[in-house]
Amino acid sequence: MADAKLHTIKLPYPDKGDRTVRIYVPSHSDGEKLPVVYMTDGQNLFDDNSTPHGSWEVVKAVENEQKSGVGNAVIVGIDNGNAWRDSELTPKSIGVVQHLEMFCEDFKPEGEIFDNFLMNTVIPYVENNFPVCTDRQNVAVCGSSSGGLMSFFSAVEHPEKFGYAGVFSPAFLCYTREDWAKYLSTKIVENMPYLYIYTGNGDELEEMIFESTEMLYELLEESFYPYDRMNEVILFENAHNEKSWREIFPDFLHTFLRRL
Repeated sequence: MADAKLHTIKLPYPDKGDRTVRIYVPSHSDGEKLPVVYMTDGQNLFDDNSTPHGSWEVVKAVENEQKSGVGNAVIVGIDNGNAWRDSELTPKSIGVVQHLEMFCEDFKPEGEIFDNFLMNTVIPYVENNFPVCTDRQNVAVCGSSSGGLMSFFSAVEHPEKFGYAGVFSPAFLCYTREDWAKYLSTKIVENMPYLYIYTGNGDELEEMIFESTEMLYELLEESFYPYDRMNEVILFENAHNEKSWREIFPDFLHTFLRRL
């Protein structure tokens, strides 16, 4: 039996030096392969002192699923690039980015670079060095805000790799309805990932995100995204912060593990 452990490693991020990646491996039997969730904003997942609203407490969520007998999972948290975060987690290929007033002065959409880092550096390293499953039904991606947008993008771009996506408070408002419709029209295939889409409505930013999430959900239906592969969860009182994402993450994790 192997004990639980949080590993911290460094991997080369394109043109930005090394990037910290945190891998939590729960206790497991020798030789056992575990489902895995790849997540953005790694520094906010484990450390309660990382933000004014605390962390996501992902370890506690995994332990609770383990104790209840539902299942177990490895959590891989990729640290954000701090000042580069919004640039890294905003794709260019969906359309012209809206609401530039919300971003820093030198913002430049480079989400495809992050996606490449995830797919070609992080995932191969994790699969080669940790006891994780590699089949799509046991692989999820998850994030919030710009990270929610990025998790949606990676899942839709790579349905052969991801069976599930946790899309929390996603920054869908970064693109127009027209650009989203055009993008989705080219992406829907037969075996799409299960989308767990969450939004609150408890502050000004989350209200804007709620409206754009409703728009995107309608577009998914119009694009014939498999109806049984998407779920929208709304907690109207929740604001745009880690406290809210900490509240919703256990339900996403439970959904992911229960449906395996």
